[in-house]
Amino acid sequence: MPVIAEEQTAIGHIDAIHGPVVDVLTAYLPPINQALLVKTDGEGVMLEVYQHLDPHRIRTIALHSSAGLARGMPVMDCGAPLHVPVAPECLGRMLNVFGAPLDALPPFEPQQYCNILTPPPPLKDTVAAKDILTTGIKVIDLLCPFVKGGKTGLFGGAGVGKTVLMMEFMHAVSALHQGVSVFAGVGERIREGHELWHEMKDAGVLSRTLMVYGQMDESPGVRFHVGFTALSYAEYLRDSLHREVLFLMDNMFRFVQAGSEISGLLGRMPATVGYQPTLVSEVAALEERILSTRAGSITSVQAVYVPADDMSDPAVSTIMNHLDTSVILSRSQAVKGIYPSVDPLKSSSRMLDKQLLGERHYRIAMAVREHLARYQELEDIITILGIEELSTQDRNIVDRARKLQRYLTQPFAVVAEHTGIAGVSVPVEQMLGDCEGFLEGRFDSLSEADCYMRGSMAG
Repeated sequence: MPVIAEEQTAIGHIDAIHGPVVDVLTAYLPPINQALLVKTDGEGVMLEVYQHLDPHRIRTIALHSSAGLARGMPVMDCGAPLHVPVAPECLGRMLNVFGAPLDALPPFEPQQYCNILTPPPPLKDTVAAKDILTTGIKVIDLLCPFVKGGKTGLFGGAGVGKTVLMMEFMHAVSALHQGVSVFAGVGERIREGHELWHEMKDAGVLSRTLMVYGQMDESPGVRFHVGFTALSYAEYLRDSLHREVLFLMDNMFRFVQAGSEISGLLGRMPATVGYQPTLVSEVAALEERILSTRAGSITSVQAVYVPADDMSDPAVSTIMNHLDTSVILSRSQAVKGIYPSVDPLKSSSRMLDKQLLGERHYRIAMAVREHLARYQELEDIITILGIEELSTQDRNIVDRARKLQRYLTQPFAVVAEHTGIAGVSVPVEQMLGDCEGFLEGRFDSLSEADCYMRGSMAG
């Protein structure tokens, strides 16, 4: 929470309260996004300036519960926008939107304060993202490789495995690349926060992880800003400590929802399908700061809830426009027991290019996609007439495609306790060799069950 000088005097008083929206009469107009404070019996209620209504009246959003506020209460100017304390000791901690601890440990000693709402670095300081970040997850590394310093979205409806896949990325990056992870829990259940904290602790990677939570029961102002707070910590770790940073956000859709709530509270007219008219600029304000600089890179993985599994939803389309890699999680895959439930045909990556991947990787990836696409085309014929009606060539393609589909499943380390199967990480070269073997028919004698939920075929 911004520091208030003891001698600071009130700049005005509360004029009206409508839930989280607080109108303030002031002697002067503080800048937009300025932090204000109302002292109450507790720690106080933080306000953020959103609108100038007239020369002596502003509209703010409360970042705490507005219970206990009343008309006429004095309002203090914090003298700065919302900012958070930063220091190398922030790693291993769980914090809230103000940088205060949620893990019952004492606050760390801040080296400096960073504003959470800042413009992206100038173009001359940025570096193009062109390297691949290997994850050890077969289907990702083969068909939709991550861009080191790029942005990846995990798209899916409820219950298809977005959070589990994200936790596995954190585990993989800590184990494979010795980088640091910053996790933003936007409007999430605190149960998931507890589970993630314990998972990271048990895996021994908590010391390289920072978690920032804005819970589901908090005000829309908190849920909207928690992503910016986490991103400020990621930028600090990148620029000051020169570390490779994995920035994870669960869930990006809840960030959009919080912005929609604020927009409605401020009385703005809804736009497309009821979303806020500022949807595009709000998403861009967050996404455009996720960049690589000469100091280091921020690689972002964002879970995106897809309402009613509708990929044409305006929020989903807006987020997708900023991404380098789109991983589409499919309910039909999950129903078949294919985990991770990645749809190999709908998922895409700008790294799936011969010049970037190399000729062998590109050739194998395209051949795998062709087999899976042909199998999908033939599924209706198989259902109606049976596989016996197919030509020998098509029957071979279907057989190999089904085995490849099961080979691309993988047991995860973060759910090993629940599944009873130890998690595995598969190097890219080993995975490419296995896929080549399936395509050439070297594993035709194996059953589909022999290919399911295992690491490499050699293991």
